[in-house]
Amino acid sequence: MAFDIDMIKKVYANMPERVDKARELTGKPLTLAEKILYSHLWDGNPEKVFTRGKDYVDFAPDRIACQDATAQMALLQFMQAGKDKVAVPTTVHCDHLIQAKVGADTDLQNALNTSNEVFNFLESVSNKYGIGFWKPGAGIIHQVVLENYAFPGGMMIGTDSHTVNAGGLGMVAIGVGGADAVDVMAGMAWELKFPKLIGVRLTGKLSGWTAPKDVILKVAEILTVKGGTGAIVEYFGPGAKNLSCTGKGTICNMGAEIGATTSTFGYDESMERYLRATDRADIADAANEVKEYLTGDDEVYANPEQYFDQVIDIDLDKLMPHLNGPFTPDLATEVGTMKSKAEENGWPLKVEWGLIGSCTNSSYEDLSRASSVAQQALDKGLKTKAEFGINPGSEQVRFTAERDGILKVFEDLDAKIFTNACGPCIGQWARYEDPKNAPKNSIVHSFNRNFAKRADGNPNTHAFVASPEMTAAIAIAGRLDFNPITDKLINEDGEEVMLDEPTGWELPPKGFEVEDDGYLAPVEDGSGVEVVVADDSDRLQLLTPFVPLGTEIKGAKLLIKAFGKCTTDHISMAGPWLRYRGHLDNIANNTLIGAVNAFNKQTNLVKNQLTGEYDAVPKVQRAYKADGIKSVVIGDHNYGEGSSREHAAMQPRHLGVAAVIVKSFARIHETNLKKQGMLGLTFANEADYDLIQEDDTFNFLDLDQFAPDTPLTLEVVHADGSKDQIKLNHTYNKAQIEWFHKGSALNKIKEENAA
Repeated sequence: MAFDIDMIKKVYANMPERVDKARELTGKPLTLAEKILYSHLWDGNPEKVFTRGKDYVDFAPDRIACQDATAQMALLQFMQAGKDKVAVPTTVHCDHLIQAKVGADTDLQNALNTSNEVFNFLESVSNKYGIGFWKPGAGIIHQVVLENYAFPGGMMIGTDSHTVNAGGLGMVAIGVGGADAVDVMAGMAWELKFPKLIGVRLTGKLSGWTAPKDVILKVAEILTVKGGTGAIVEYFGPGAKNLSCTGKGTICNMGAEIGATTSTFGYDESMERYLRATDRADIADAANEVKEYLTGDDEVYANPEQYFDQVIDIDLDKLMPHLNGPFTPDLATEVGTMKSKAEENGWPLKVEWGLIGSCTNSSYEDLSRASSVAQQALDKGLKTKAEFGINPGSEQVRFTAERDGILKVFEDLDAKIFTNACGPCIGQWARYEDPKNAPKNSIVHSFNRNFAKRADGNPNTHAFVASPEMTAAIAIAGRLDFNPITDKLINEDGEEVMLDEPTGWELPPKGFEVEDDGYLAPVEDGSGVEVVVADDSDRLQLLTPFVPLGTEIKGAKLLIKAFGKCTTDHISMAGPWLRYRGHLDNIANNTLIGAVNAFNKQTNLVKNQLTGEYDAVPKVQRAYKADGIKSVVIGDHNYGEGSSREHAAMQPRHLGVAAVIVKSFARIHETNLKKQGMLGLTFANEADYDLIQEDDTFNFLDLDQFAPDTPLTLEVVHADGSKDQIKLNHTYNKAQIEWFHKGSALNKIKEENAA
């Protein structure tokens, strides 16, 4: 039986009336995304038509999911909100703080030994405030959510950018910062700019070596890492119905890599099969009663150009397997064309590791198809040329795959079966003793991100994203340019052999099975539960409210002018820094250490204008803070791309950064800056980025007139005494400007709760 079935039935009970009203108001057929959005308005039934990409709208999400790295800060904030219990169903999943090194059992025990303080904190806070808790080893948050909590037509938010994975079960599921989650936990509305709509029409059917992963790898090539910003991507067409539910999840998962607000599919038979297979027949039955409301209207899909802002067509019959990378998930290469491209760019053709798993591709279907390729290596006398690593998505998937002999196939090829956790996907991979000085190499994985240093801390690791089956084939061949469709391999007997097309099961033929799924339900009354944070802890730190920045920001210094791509990994690295995610002052020591200084093209080396000397970014910023000087960060396009981690906003705020001024923002990061009471601004004229010099000082001239739809004026004072006045745009509405004046959104919540 499903979790929260009464809540789900209530959503379905309200949906017909609300969708019908929205259809009447708009005077047109509706997409699935519009149906879910209009049926989750904070005020209930729709009363007006919202303008895409312009109107800020208050929503009422059905549930929240948090992973352990981001949950720490989210729950530390929620503890400040003055509430006894979360207002909507919420879960915490311990999947990020488990390092992959030796193998599942040893690695899990090491995580318990080193992070037990954090796990105990999360468990106790969950117990106190009515939050479901998934223990370390239970699985990767997004796979666990798909198996247990996602439901067609629902809306959820999560403190991880890949929350969007739940779109594979027909949800509008959106990654947010912890402060957004705190709003909803505290019983308040969640605000989002009404998204634009991108339609992807899928025709044909996948076959051979092509997998659902290749759909999103192709979409990433078309839209690039910022092409989906501010939009929901909705997949439809006969090709969409031919995909499995977990395959749909894979496609939605990597929508985060194109900047999309989220991605989704309409309810269909594959979703019903998945719901029933995961012991949620009650949801399937309820969904079937309103199924016409759980997909886009027929007219929309028949004439999508009239109803979407952009339409993309992909013929699955013609789609080829892809490898995307290195260093960015939108650099696509069709299998079979890699050799010349790699040689031209100096990418190492030898592949050292093939990694299968992550929240993107760790379902039973994924493992079964990859294992069918691995089995061929055993049957045909092939030895893998690269090392293998496997991260099952959940304990349910792992237990079932072990029962069915799937994991044994990998083990017979000397693969390392890692814990049911994120591991290498988020930098939790102890591959090198000294990552910074590690050699140039290539790896292939079924993960979603491949930024420099992302997996193993080595800036010289060229990571390529592929499907699990293609990852397996390339690991066996040991070459980046291997094309299993055409290329032969030499086995141990010197014979030429070819790999056959992969096969697998959409769902386990004998059903899912698990002995201990790792879930701990909270007590009914948590008032007696004590949450302890030691004063001398270097892992956890209770929060103190941010002080408002005020409207007299004058004499602010340039901290760094970031050159090129500056993701949340550059602003607040993961990997070994994950241990400090619950201690704001300690993790602030990694602030912007990965960003490239535009003036010397080096990382973590900026000029201290007080001394004239160069030092680490956090040290320079702490020097400014000690002198009561605010500072400014300058950035390029799509600043803050990547993870939802609000630390990338909280750390600069904690250290005294007042404003981040860029050419353009990634959506989640811009919101996170606003939530923390900072200024997130964009150049009205992008060329003004070039005016910023290393010794600049900044004066905000009209911050006392901060208002929606009104640009701000910045005076840039150069070292020679010359000045430039530039205009800065922003997207703050009235409520968000109030967050700025109060010092943070959390300060505003506390004030309202105290009233």
